[in-house]
Amino acid sequence: MSRTTIKFSRVDSAKFFRTLNKRINTYFNEKNIKKTGNWKLYLKAIVMFALLITPLVLVLTLNLPAWTQILFMILVGVGMAGVGMNVMHDANHGSFSSKEWVNKLMGSSIYILAGNDYNWKVQHNVLHHTYTNIQGHDEDIDAGRVIRFSKHAKWLKIHKYQKYYAFFLYGLLTVNWAITTDFKQTYQYLKKKLSYGKFPNPATQWTKLIIGKIIYYAIWIVLPLVVGFTWWQVLIGFLIMHYTAGIILSVVFQLAHVMPNTEMPLPDEAGNMKNTWAIHQLYTTSNFAPKNWLVRFFTGGLNYQVEHHLFSNISHIHYKKIAEIVKKTATEFSLPYNEYRTMRKAVYEHYQQLNILGKKPVIA
Repeated sequence: MSRTTIKFSRVDSAKFFRTLNKRINTYFNEKNIKKTGNWKLYLKAIVMFALLITPLVLVLTLNLPAWTQILFMILVGVGMAGVGMNVMHDANHGSFSSKEWVNKLMGSSIYILAGNDYNWKVQHNVLHHTYTNIQGHDEDIDAGRVIRFSKHAKWLKIHKYQKYYAFFLYGLLTVNWAITTDFKQTYQYLKKKLSYGKFPNPATQWTKLIIGKIIYYAIWIVLPLVVGFTWWQVLIGFLIMHYTAGIILSVVFQLAHVMPNTEMPLPDEAGNMKNTWAIHQLYTTSNFAPKNWLVRFFTGGLNYQVEHHLFSNISHIHYKKIAEIVKKTATEFSLPYNEYRTMRKAVYEHYQQLNILGKKPVIA
């Protein structure tokens, strides 16, 4: 990650975000509703946890045929992604509930999903939400050497074929979480003294990370071995579960940021960005399938990425309604409101973007 200090412009002569924020606050005040989750979110949380836990319990307690076990582990992976997007995500943004202890409890679900709350909050809440699509600062567009997500990233010959292999590699996201990513991130973030809120005691963070991994492997590796599965059956089930969750989570993110209609701006030599933070979010983020209720329900409203990036303190339960306000205001101020009407179109356009970024850059 670059050491350059990024400074967003403070000049917004049209006062876009001030106007938008006022309208959003008026909406919630007139409706007399909280910006956090409600019974719809709590019910959805039960559904997602059931989708994660029920097929796992059935696999562990019943003598099922191999094809059924595989199917159920796919469902566990779907549930893992569902809990991550609908429960953990809102909670670690502080928008699941108005009660801090509830957010902490629901946010801790990241530990059974292979992650760590400190690492996630730094990478996601701080780096991604602040420096969206800025090469060297937003780690979410850094896939190492194997995939090129930004035109500013170094091009390698292998990238010519990334449109063919990228989707297959997306499934490794949460596997990497489980094995290496968390340890690397904790080391790097503590060294750079990064945090979301109060900086943690390093010894406490390392202890939480190690204990969290022990509990995680006890649930997903040791428990199946204890009940009688062979090591290779456990390994196959583990990989199927994580690969399913990884593909879902990766695709949802890529459709929001690595698209033909989203920009990858860079700061000038002094670290200054052209736009204010809010306007920057409009240029670097895209919605998809806004009218598809199933996509909206399962992804935790992350198909409304524009609204999420502008108002991450608001629960995704409200995104559909406030999207009308955001789109209208952006249009009034002649600002972009990036959107793909269908999931199919968004996936196709992401594939096209992978193709474009895979081509050898033309030297001016």
